[in-house]
Amino acid sequence: MAREPQRIKRRERKNITSGVAHVNASFNNTMITITDAQGNAISWSSAGAMGFKGSRKSTP
Repeated sequence: MAREPQRIKRRERKNITSGVAHVNASFNNTMITITDAQGNAISWSSAGAMGFKGSRKSTP
C-alpha cells in the first residue's frame, strides 16, 4: 500500500529588530548565544559545533 506523504510543519520566522550577542570564551571552547532584548535565546553555536578541534576550538 502506498503511504500518504507526511506534512512537515515549518517553523515560524520571528522578526527581531535587535539582539544581544553573549560570548563565553573558556579554556576549552568558545560559545556564542544570540538573545532578544528580554534575554530569551534565539540562536547559539560553538566553535566545536562548527568543526574546529583541539587548540583552534578554544582560541577566542
